[in-house]
Amino acid sequence: MPGFKKFEDIKVWQEARGLTNLIYTITAQDVFRRDYGLTDQIRRAAISVMSNIAEGFERETDKEFIRFLYIARASAGEVRSQLYIAKDLNYIANEEINVLLDQCLKISSMIYNLIQYLKKERST
Repeated sequence: MPGFKKFEDIKVWQEARGLTNLIYTITAQDVFRRDYGLTDQIRRAAISVMSNIAEGFERETDKEFIRFLYIARASAGEVRSQLYIAKDLNYIANEEINVLLDQCLKISSMIYNLIQYLKKERST
């Protein structure tokens, strides 16, 4: 494992936590929160990003951590997809979606880089 003592030290987990808080804030707005299905799904997907990073880390092997990082990255993609649905339904403004999409892409990139680092460490 890279020099992390606990998952809370991992920068990408911290970013995912921030994304989850943003998603909860956006989905609490009147027009969005009335769509219970989409609200529940996008919240669960955001939670999944940070939860899978944490769970993978706690497995204490690089192989397991990598597996859970892939799941976390897929969940970040799911959040992005659901954001487009929310935009198409006019639940969120363009400025808001751009911030959220950028955050999702940043997180996906950070997860990818961490996966590559862990794979390289395993092969050496």
